[in-house]
Amino acid sequence: MASNRRAFLTATATATATAAGALAAVPAQATAGTGRPPAPAPATARAALDELLAGNRRYAAGRPRRPQDVVGRRRVPAGGRHPFAAVLGCIDSRVVPELVFDQGLGDLLCIRTAGQVLDEAVLGSLQYGVEELRVPLVVVLGHERCGAVAATLGRLRTGAAVPGHLELLVEEISPAARRTRALPGDWAEHTMRAHTAWVRDAIRADPAFAGATVVAARFDLDSGVVALLP
Repeated sequence: MASNRRAFLTATATATATAAGALAAVPAQATAGTGRPPAPAPATARAALDELLAGNRRYAAGRPRRPQDVVGRRRVPAGGRHPFAAVLGCIDSRVVPELVFDQGLGDLLCIRTAGQVLDEAVLGSLQYGVEELRVPLVVVLGHERCGAVAATLGRLRTGAAVPGHLELLVEEISPAARRTRALPGDWAEHTMRAHTAWVRDAIRADPAFAGATVVAARFDLDSGVVALLP
């Protein structure tokens, strides 16, 4: 049942963090071929969020700089992983976190599911990033005109069956759709925002992620801009 699954996701996690202490400083990554000295990676959630939003501004303005570094930077993460943020986003091919936030190889820990739906594999992957890799920031990234949201609304409008594994996606997004159905305006947009915020709140409520800051954001396909959700 969807309600049981959602309750399980927000229940107290069985695994708790065993490591203590402050976040270790993240080694700087070289910026190949630009002549600029390597900049230290963000080590706090605030600095990580500032870097992501600054990168998105570059992307939206059509002035990305990270793709120029790919060949040289390939050698840097080969020696170890030091991502400064985790992004849980949608599988939509138009919403690639490394491009949207103008980041390079090794900078982000990216987990993608249709409609950024949670399951145990997603939670375990995020927990690995927070506990083992000391990632200080988790971003749940939704976007407009989401196909998983559209499929959910279609099911609620018509009652038509959803084939196979797609049923899980519809079950997980349906509560947000039902909560926002009476709101004026774009039902799909309201649903996406409510679902993205719910995923953020479910992760925040889990003690396994107590060591990280968790935020929700919306990507605008038309402008390329990422905006934080309340």
